[in-house]
Amino acid sequence: MLFITNRVPKEPIALKENRSISFDVDNNSVSNSVYFCQRKGKNNYVEVGSKNFLRAIKKKNKKEVLLYIHGFSNLPEPDIFPRAQTLQTLFNKKSPGLIEVIPLIWPCDSDFGIIKDYWDDQKSADKSSYAFARVLEKFMQWRNDTKENPEDDPCLKRINVLAHSMGNRVLRETLRAWDRYDLASGVPMLFRNTFLVAADIVNEFLEPGNSGELISHASRNVVVYFASDDLALRASKVSNLKNKVASRRLGHTGPEDISKAPKNVFAIDCDNFNTRYDEPKGHSYFLNDDKGKPGAVFNHIHKTITKTRVIRGDEFPRTFVL
Repeated sequence: MLFITNRVPKEPIALKENRSISFDVDNNSVSNSVYFCQRKGKNNYVEVGSKNFLRAIKKKNKKEVLLYIHGFSNLPEPDIFPRAQTLQTLFNKKSPGLIEVIPLIWPCDSDFGIIKDYWDDQKSADKSSYAFARVLEKFMQWRNDTKENPEDDPCLKRINVLAHSMGNRVLRETLRAWDRYDLASGVPMLFRNTFLVAADIVNEFLEPGNSGELISHASRNVVVYFASDDLALRASKVSNLKNKVASRRLGHTGPEDISKAPKNVFAIDCDNFNTRYDEPKGHSYFLNDDKGKPGAVFNHIHKTITKTRVIRGDEFPRTFVL
């Protein structure tokens, strides 16, 4: 599995293609460098470099890419790679040749104590934006390079994003950093679909003039999945209140006012089933059930990608119960 990370490696930071590379999960320092890698097996990683990485994606027999940005307090082997592999397996069973899942791994903390862990991870999420903005800029430069992508052999892969929990904060800050430091007139529409699952972010952030507005600019469709009984987001609310931040989370309520959100934003209430796929927390409900069958959110994501349109409700076309 290919992946990108800004975790600090144990080895020297300078690029060396095809070298073994490893990361200390107890070190949650944010690297300004990014590492384009391949996972050969558990704790077995090889650095391939950005150009080889992008060439490999172009050559793969998958039509589209899904960038998976994980949530807080997730470590690579016990959490991120198994979930990414589950996503890949589900897509392969549904539509072989459709999706290549690529995790973007930012440095979560492994401290004990959810409140300390939570605030450490928020800082890491914000600081990771500069590194991942460089990833987007590298991709744009590579895509526009006529030697890498001549007129008779362009890169036609569509890009989708699945941001889970605090991964939504990483996505938000990445687009803001990219827009501020590298772009002249706003972000391009780079993503076909952006799926915001159990988003640990304030619920009005997608509205014009707010911090997440660029997500709608960069995406054809933005789909918000939320559930009021998400226990992990209740803990998030407690953590925020401790630091005198009082606002409802997008992953709990959906957008504060869907009429104020951009027209390409859709909100889907997952309250009927979220705990069925992640008991008892009801937070990571975008995968499968305990029998391995794809869940309702995964099926909706799959249909949205394959049909290129968001499956909508009848009475309320932009916000509905799934």
